[in-house]
Amino acid sequence: MICEDPRAYLLGLEGIALMRAFTGEFDRDFVEARIAEVRRVLADEALAGAAVEVDRVDTVTGYRLWSATYDRPNSAFDLDEPVVREIVGALPVGVALDAACGTGRHAELLAGRGHRVIGVDSSPDMLARARERVPQGGFLLGDLHRLPVADASVDLIVCALALTHVPALGPVLTEFARVLRPGGHLVTADVHPDRVAQGGVPPVRGDDGRPGRLSAHRHLVGDYLRAALPVGLHVRRCEEPPLPAVGRPDAENAAQPWEAGPWELWPWALARLVPDAARAAAAGPALLVWHFRKGGS
Repeated sequence: MICEDPRAYLLGLEGIALMRAFTGEFDRDFVEARIAEVRRVLADEALAGAAVEVDRVDTVTGYRLWSATYDRPNSAFDLDEPVVREIVGALPVGVALDAACGTGRHAELLAGRGHRVIGVDSSPDMLARARERVPQGGFLLGDLHRLPVADASVDLIVCALALTHVPALGPVLTEFARVLRPGGHLVTADVHPDRVAQGGVPPVRGDDGRPGRLSAHRHLVGDYLRAALPVGLHVRRCEEPPLPAVGRPDAENAAQPWEAGPWELWPWALARLVPDAARAAAAGPALLVWHFRKGGS
């Protein structure tokens, strides 16, 4: 069980912003504004009573609940797809595996490039949508730790927005190396560990209406390298796309009472309450995108 108190999130953003000011990124006026805002957060009685008890939800359950709305506008898609498209567009056509394919958004890209596509996912509900989206693909129920794919049988693997859900990268990247042919390519894109630490984890509502968060783990840059290099996956490229900027409030709105907004929009709706602190805390990457090649640099 997680206690999601909006004050904890807002004060966390203020703390990150103040630490950046302490190291020289902002001036005295910024510091004074942040301290005043901290006092306002602590004094806000509505926020004091807005905490929500949230369940931790496994991925099979979570993606079953999320499958019907997964393809709605999602800022993570806007960030990972251009980079993945650019990397994949420079690679030769062959057999491509969309690992943890979800509703098949990357499978659709790969099929459009002429690849013979295999999709694997642990959610039957997501797979059903992928089959509708990419009817020429072959979609299989399976887990990233035990892919239903033969040794050295694929030329390219794309795995997007899935690795934060696994507790350790080593077993999964070992499995990717097993199914890749020598000279094959692996492209991964996931939420940056800094964003995971700041609550960038998808919300879902259970069948009983209870709020839940999908299980998530922070994987640092070094964790990827320690998992990839021993199994013969060598780095070709690493990108860290940034978050879009948070807008500034106008003077009138800044003076209005705060509204935490519906829990489903947390933490993004909360960030809008303290936009200057949120902007300072968000300076940096949103995603971590890797391109590896098996057996060579």
